[in-house]
Amino acid sequence: MPLPYYVSPEQMMQDKAEYARKGIAKGKSIIALEFQGGILIVAENPSASLNKVSEIYDRIAFAGAGKYSEFERLRKEGIRYADLKGYAYGREDVTAKSLANAYSQVIGNIFSMEIKPLEVEILVLEVGEGAASNELYRIAFDGSIMDEKGYATIGGQAEELKLFLRDKYRDGLGLEEALRLATRALEAATSQKVKAAILEVAVLERDRAGRKFRRIPQAELQDLMEKEGDGGG
Repeated sequence: MPLPYYVSPEQMMQDKAEYARKGIAKGKSIIALEFQGGILIVAENPSASLNKVSEIYDRIAFAGAGKYSEFERLRKEGIRYADLKGYAYGREDVTAKSLANAYSQVIGNIFSMEIKPLEVEILVLEVGEGAASNELYRIAFDGSIMDEKGYATIGGQAEELKLFLRDKYRDGLGLEEALRLATRALEAATSQKVKAAILEVAVLERDRAGRKFRRIPQAELQDLMEKEGDGGG
């Protein structure tokens, strides 16, 4: 009787990580940037019907890169988690930190226990009452969670974008300045001109009444990007 093929736990985890990284590398990139009025989220997304950025709760947004069906499932689970917690306790008890920790556990358990890991990276973002109280969490394919400051990047060119923003980002950007910086970062990473038609853009606006999440429609985005080209801002 032949012996079963043995793979060490270390090798199995390395293979899973490599599989997940390859899947994520095929996906388009997403940038979240803090600006004076809140948090800007810019995603490369040529699809007009499939969203990579969405609202989770009053002050919280979600963004996913990698395999769409997998991060879409996580998005829906996050909305259910937030709604149930807000209903059972109070709306102020639903925070990006608690949601990011819940995502970390779910994604980490799948990575550890399932044969196939999730091919996703996600962002959980919350706009605070003041600029210093914004929260940006990045959760990787293995469930590891990073608390980011100023900006966060996920997707195929996440490292290249992070290197670009490390030198160029500064506190106190206006919305147009933040959008200009994000598009410049994407252009540097992809070596091609970025057009409004392939972007999905949203903001968490601190001073917005009620729910803070707002999608920027194509017409407004086009106008903002044309101002960039004219040197406005």
